[in-house]
Amino acid sequence: MNNKKIKTALVSVFYKDGLDELAKLLNQLGIRIISTGGTYTFIRDLGIPAESVESITSYPSILGGRVKTLHPLIFGGILARRENDEDKAHLAGYNIPEIDLVIVDLYPFTETLAETTNEAEIIEKIDIGGISLIRAAAKNYRDVLIISSRDQYPELAALLKETGGVTSLEQRKKFAARAFAVTSSYDTSIFNYFNPENQVQAFRKSADFPMSLRYGENPHQRGIFYGNTDEIFEKLHGKEISYNNLLDIDAALGLIAEFQKPAFVIIKHNNACGAAEKDNILQAWKDALAGDPVSAYGGVLACNRVVDRQAAAEIDKIFFEIIISPGYEPEALEVLKQKKNRIILAGKDIKFPPDTFRSVLNGVLWQERDCSTENRSVMKPVTVRVPDEREFEDLEFALKIVKHTKSNAIVLAKNRQLCASGTGQTSRVDALRQAIEKAAVFGFDLKGAVMASDAFFPFADSVEIACKAGITAVVQPGGSVRDADSVTFCDNHGMAMVFTGVRHFRH
Repeated sequence: MNNKKIKTALVSVFYKDGLDELAKLLNQLGIRIISTGGTYTFIRDLGIPAESVESITSYPSILGGRVKTLHPLIFGGILARRENDEDKAHLAGYNIPEIDLVIVDLYPFTETLAETTNEAEIIEKIDIGGISLIRAAAKNYRDVLIISSRDQYPELAALLKETGGVTSLEQRKKFAARAFAVTSSYDTSIFNYFNPENQVQAFRKSADFPMSLRYGENPHQRGIFYGNTDEIFEKLHGKEISYNNLLDIDAALGLIAEFQKPAFVIIKHNNACGAAEKDNILQAWKDALAGDPVSAYGGVLACNRVVDRQAAAEIDKIFFEIIISPGYEPEALEVLKQKKNRIILAGKDIKFPPDTFRSVLNGVLWQERDCSTENRSVMKPVTVRVPDEREFEDLEFALKIVKHTKSNAIVLAKNRQLCASGTGQTSRVDALRQAIEKAAVFGFDLKGAVMASDAFFPFADSVEIACKAGITAVVQPGGSVRDADSVTFCDNHGMAMVFTGVRHFRH
C-alpha cells in the first residue's frame, strides 16, 4: 500500500540543465508530463509529448507570468489524498488529474541578490507558484514525490530506472524533508533581505552544504559543518579538515585580515601564540614563530602574502596542522606538500558576515560583528607623555591582536612583533603576569615594549606591574572609576597611556 506508481508528472523549472535526460526517461516510462511556459517549450523541442498547464486549467498565464500554476485543477491533483473518498469524489467531479510527481525549482533569489541591488529585479525573483507547488507536494508525500532541486535529478533518475517509476513511502518522505529544507532556506533569505537592520526582531538563519567531520570538538561528539568552504578557500593538499581546525581557521582569518603590511599569525586554540608584521613575509614568519615556538607546534598558520620558496623552506622546519595564504609559488608548494597530512589552503577574498551568533541555553545569542579596530587617530593620550612614532605603531599592532584574544586578555608587543599574551584569565592582573612570564621564557626584553588590554584596568596594579617589566606605553578602553589612579602612576613613571573608548571582550 505504501508503494506508488508514477503516472503523471508536473514539471516546471527555472534551470533546464539536466532536464533533457530526465524528461526522456519520464517519457520512456510512459509518464504523462504536464508543464508550464519555458519548460513546456523546452520539453516539446526535445520531441517529447507534454501538455501545457493552460490546456488543463483553460486559463492563460497572466500578470507577466506571476500566475501560472495557482489553480485548483493543479493543486487539487497534488493535494488530493488518494485513499480519501471525499477527495476522490472531488477529483472525479471536477475532472482533476492526479499528479504523482512534481519537479519544480525556485527562482534564483539569493543569486540575484549577489548580482544586483535593483529592488525591482530582486522582488521579481521571489517565487510564489513554485514554492507553493513544492510545499503542496511535500505535504502530500504519502501520495506524491517532490523533486525540489536540479541537484536531485541524478538520484531521481537512478530511482526511476531501478523501480520502473514506483516509489516507496520512505523515499517520498525523504524527498519531502529535502523540499522543506529548500523552502525554509529560501524564505530565510527573503526575510533577511527585508530585515537588514534587524528591525523585526526574529532570528532566522539557514545553512546548507553539510560537510561531515570525523567528530566534533572531541572524539565522542558528532560534528558537521554547514557552509560552503569553497567560498572561503581552496584546499590544495592534506587530510580532512576537522571541527577544531575550522574554529582555528576562522580565528586565523579574522586576525590576519586586520593587517595590510606583510604579516604572519600562528593560532592555537583560537588565540594567537605568534604574530608579526614586517617588511617581507619571511621575516614576518621568523618573528611570529619566535613569539612562542613551543605553542606553534601543531598550530594553524595564516599570512597575507604569497608564500615563496624561501619562506616555505623555513616554515617547513616545524610541524603544523594548516597553512592558509593568498597563494604559493610552485616551488613553495613542492616544499610544503612533502608532508602528506599537512593541510594547505589558498585563501580567497572574503567578506565576513555582519553579525555573529551561537547557541546558549535554549536559544541563540546574536550580535553585530566587532568591526571596530582603533588606530592612532582615535587613540586619546591621557598622560603627560604622548607615545612616540614607534610606540604608536606597536600600540596599533597590539590592539589588533588583543581584539582577537580570549578575555581577560593582555598583549605585549615590540617592533610589531607579539612578545607574549595572557589569554582567557579570570583577572587582568593574572593575564598580565602570564604574559610577562611567557615573554621571559622565550628571551624577550620588554624594555620599551607596549601593552594592550581588551578592557579597562579596575586598579592601578596592572600598570605598576607593567612598568616594572619595562613596558613604556599602554592602550586600553578606559572607563574605570579609578582611571585616574592608572594615569597618575604612568605620569609619575614616564609611561604613556592612550584611551580608545572601545572595549573588545571576547568570550
